[in-house]
Amino acid sequence: MYQDEKLNCVDCSREFTFTAGEQEFYAAKGFQNKPNRCPDCRAARKAGQSHSGGGRGGYGGGGGREREMFKATCSQCGGVAEVPFQPRGDKPVYCRDCFASKPSYR
Repeated sequence: MYQDEKLNCVDCSREFTFTAGEQEFYAAKGFQNKPNRCPDCRAARKAGQSHSGGGRGGYGGGGGREREMFKATCSQCGGVAEVPFQPRGDKPVYCRDCFASKPSYR
C-alpha cells in the first residue's frame, strides 16, 4: 500500500527517504502532512538547536524553554495570528479564535 518516497529537507536541503513504515505510522496517527525535515533536522529542532546538516549531534531535551512564536495575518479575519511555526504562505494561517471556531479542528 505504501512505498518509500524521496523528499527534500526544508532546512538543510538534503534528500531523505519517507519510508513506507513511516507513512503507515503517520496514517495511523492521523497525520495528513508529510515531514518537511530530514530526521537529523527534526531531532535538532526538537532539541531546540539549529542544524545545517552533517553529524548526528543535538539529541536531548528541550530544557523547558518557551516555544518560538511567529506573527502572521489570519486568513479568516485578517487579525494578528501568533503561531508556533514559520508560515510559508502556501497554506492558510488562523488566529486562535478563528482556529477554534473551525468545526474540523474540534
